[in-house]
Amino acid sequence: MTGQALAASGIAEAAPDPWIPGQWRIRAGTKVGVTAVTLPDGRVITVRIRPKVPIARLLFLLGYSRNPKGWRTDEVPMAEETELLPVLARLFAVQTEEALRQGLIQGYQPTEETALIVRGRIREADQIRKHHGRFLPLEIAHDEFTADIAENRLLRTACERLLRLPVRVSKDTRGKLQRLRVRLAEITPIDRGHQVPSWRASRLNARYHKALRLAELVLHGSSVEHHPGDVMVSGFLFDMARVFEDFVTVALREALADDGGHCVLQDGHHLDEDRQIRIVPDFVRYSGDGIPVAVADAKYKAEKPEGFPDADLYQMLSYCTALNLPEGHLVYAKGNATHAAHRVRHAGITIHQHALDLDQPPAELLDEIGALARLLST
Repeated sequence: MTGQALAASGIAEAAPDPWIPGQWRIRAGTKVGVTAVTLPDGRVITVRIRPKVPIARLLFLLGYSRNPKGWRTDEVPMAEETELLPVLARLFAVQTEEALRQGLIQGYQPTEETALIVRGRIREADQIRKHHGRFLPLEIAHDEFTADIAENRLLRTACERLLRLPVRVSKDTRGKLQRLRVRLAEITPIDRGHQVPSWRASRLNARYHKALRLAELVLHGSSVEHHPGDVMVSGFLFDMARVFEDFVTVALREALADDGGHCVLQDGHHLDEDRQIRIVPDFVRYSGDGIPVAVADAKYKAEKPEGFPDADLYQMLSYCTALNLPEGHLVYAKGNATHAAHRVRHAGITIHQHALDLDQPPAELLDEIGALARLLST
């Protein structure tokens, strides 16, 4: 039953052992993190999947893709950590404590309410619909100066999620999170399934920036909650394929920011003239007059002895054909194969395959992306 539940959950690859009846083989896919799987009989199992890259590097990839000029992860030692969530919880607790040291920031929040006095403006349509011409009570809308704003709601909700997730954090970190929850007790948390409110970096919320970006990572990772059949999955997971794709495309865009033209991530096109076959390259660079000049796709894939999968070459060939480009670039997390270039017969198209080493320090990793960006700009 456990093997079937894991197979249904999609968090790991699970299949019956072909040689030993009654046993299953379990292996990690592309997801990392921790999650609780509730079986049909009510039992709960906790699954922990550790990333192959160091935790500090994973946090850098996550943070950079969401904000290239944002926070770094050198504030809290993590050299011996092997799991993502305890480190993220510790970073969040430290940064949020620092953010709230001077108190909660406040701002104006649009508010609609029923009242006996006029504040702001009367919502005439609601007044007529609800009260049929009566003068009181009044349906009004006004801006209220309050601490119950998007920034504090993000911090409150991230704190709640970290305290509920199935993971062991240190006693010190848990204590910090519990004290933060008390400080944010009057703030409205974001209900599951509701859209996370947006915030804009400004001078007024500058001391919140690092904590808010960590809160967004927490809420993004802890959004996994679904019911595949009779199995319930709830936890904190990141898909390394998506993390790698986001990092590569954002880093390429940043590296080419000063070279003119513009870059589009997840750029939708069609392969055929009837516009029936849709293709979505991860990264397309355009010239100043809007003509595609480069295309790239990021592929985080398990290693295979013979090198890169051929299907990726066919996919990139379709991108180059549709965009009328002579070259295309596939970017992999470093595996068994090194850089390769394939010139397609009768097409005049060359497909490059690059391997990006994620074990490098951040500065060297960005240098390697910069070198790749220079190839796309020639």
